[in-house]
Amino acid sequence: MNEVRLVGENVEQGIYSFKEAMRIADEQNLDLVEISPTAEPPVCRIIDYQKFLYQKKRKEKEQKQNSKKIEIKEIRFGPQTDDHDYNFKLRHAQEFLKEGNKVKAYVFFRGRSIVFKEQGELLLARFANDLEECGKPEALPRLEGKRMIMILAPKK
Repeated sequence: MNEVRLVGENVEQGIYSFKEAMRIADEQNLDLVEISPTAEPPVCRIIDYQKFLYQKKRKEKEQKQNSKKIEIKEIRFGPQTDDHDYNFKLRHAQEFLKEGNKVKAYVFFRGRSIVFKEQGELLLARFANDLEECGKPEALPRLEGKRMIMILAPKK
């Protein structure tokens, strides 16, 4: 690494020898930091490295705060869920989807009720159809043990 391209404030931009770039950095009591090592010649900047690390850490923290965590809310049905319960759970699912959360709807089969798999599929299909304006199913209902599961994601 004989030559480097120097960029930044308080510096005349251009190509300098490595020793010259280090001398300029020392004169300003700052650090010579390699920004782009793959460039030809490598790009360096004269900055206060500790301040640079602090600002980078702060930006990452801000981005983390601004990002929304998507939660998965669960709604449980039985194979013979009546209309009132269904509508009540439908309203909750609509609220969850509007908040930006995913909804995991499942039909839980107890004992011999596993015989009514078709009812569970119909119930989940109806549920997905009723939530069409605020969410879309990620996959078709699938049977996992005694549960038939379907996950709905909010529409953007």
